[in-house]
Amino acid sequence: MTYKEALQKFGLPASAKYRDDIRHLLEAETEQECREEGQEEILRTLCVQLFSIGEVEDALLIWRAKRSSFDMWCGLDIQFLCGAGLEATKMFLATVDTLEATKALDYLISCEQGGNFKDWSPQKTLAFHRRYYHLDG
Repeated sequence: MTYKEALQKFGLPASAKYRDDIRHLLEAETEQECREEGQEEILRTLCVQLFSIGEVEDALLIWRAKRSSFDMWCGLDIQFLCGAGLEATKMFLATVDTLEATKALDYLISCEQGGNFKDWSPQKTLAFHRRYYHLDG
């Protein structure tokens, strides 16, 4: 699947009825990226689509995608973890008793303290990416 096909099929914002499909595709694409066989643009698109659904439980799946390669670490915005909002995501990560969640929370807090979330909202991120994909106008 290409990023254009994903946008056409799932939309942006993505329909919640496609959440499981997007999650499965993102898991598979993350595994490919770990093997250096992934397609960066589809990985980014799937993360944006999952972000747009706004389920806090998806933060760790997006975190795994971000950590899948150096390019994804640099190319996937930390804000993608926060489709449900920054505070809800921090609270969720604080309740998950895994090293992965702790690392994600620590990094999220450091980014917040560094100003990455100043004047930020999920709606602004979604609007930016709708423009990025030429979906407005």
